[in-house]
Amino acid sequence: MKSTSKYEMIQHILTALKQPAYRFQQIADAIFKQRINEYDRMTLLPKGIRNELIKNLGEHVLNLTPVMQKTSKQVNKVLFSIEGGEHIEAVQLSYERGWKSYCISSQCGCGYGCRFCATGTIGLKRNLTADEITDQLLFFHLNGQALDSVSFMGMGEALANPNIFDTLMILTDPRTFGLGHRRITVSTIGIIPGIDRLAKEFPQVNLTFSLHSPFDEQRSELMPINNRFPLNDVMNKFDQHIRDTGRKVYIAYILLRGENDSDEHAEAIAALLKDRGPWEHLYHVNLIPYNSTDVTPESFHQSDKDRVQSFVSILNSKGVKVTVRAQFGTDIDAACGQLYGHNK
Repeated sequence: MKSTSKYEMIQHILTALKQPAYRFQQIADAIFKQRINEYDRMTLLPKGIRNELIKNLGEHVLNLTPVMQKTSKQVNKVLFSIEGGEHIEAVQLSYERGWKSYCISSQCGCGYGCRFCATGTIGLKRNLTADEITDQLLFFHLNGQALDSVSFMGMGEALANPNIFDTLMILTDPRTFGLGHRRITVSTIGIIPGIDRLAKEFPQVNLTFSLHSPFDEQRSELMPINNRFPLNDVMNKFDQHIRDTGRKVYIAYILLRGENDSDEHAEAIAALLKDRGPWEHLYHVNLIPYNSTDVTPESFHQSDKDRVQSFVSILNSKGVKVTVRAQFGTDIDAACGQLYGHNK
């Protein structure tokens, strides 16, 4: 069931009250420019409108409740409680040059059960609403933080949640968050219908594909989704995406020691990405050091530095663009695959 976002609700309320069009902008400016979190403090608005907003939406603009924050050098992880007594997590990354990036959740838990991921051990509790997703960012914004870039790499599979498209509308709306499409990254394990829809509706939004093995059989074992959307089909879909949008596709690859970090794996990734036509240079591999947690299998370990170097060298030698992702937040379980949504 599709829920109406608070931004749509505000517009409905203003329409019902026969208010002029500029009223919505006044409210949006109060939230996004003046960072006001209470409708009653929006004193530009007549009292009657404020009362109507409070009656329909509650006193506060932000509906998520932060219950815990953990901070380490460049990372701030916030645990929020959501309706139904569940929890979700969002992570703020601060880069040396002052850039602020956010990793936000699209689902509470995740139903896809990738074997190396903590979020997958919870199973899927439910899809988040557009408000629950955008409120994660609004929380940081109301606290005076700049929103430079956003990635849907928190809990859940973004393209499995239909509310993601409303979310993207809100985030890119110049009246509200006003984020540039190219400042947003959606990460997917390969949900083909979602990739299609994203290309049609938000062609400039960045796409990251979680690969984690270039071999079908092993990928199915690590990531059961591969049985439903096999690697070859997904790659053909990305070829089409690149042709249609002219945008890069990032290939995320978590290195698991002794599992998927051999020279053979590196060569197979290169083989997978080469000879894909005139657009093959738009594939970019992002290698991610594995991050363990208390709830992921003990059989998985981080690759050692020499292995990573060898992997990079092979990809480079085959002309594949590759970077190794800097590790942030491992000490507070805020790194890739570690979000679990538990108080501890």
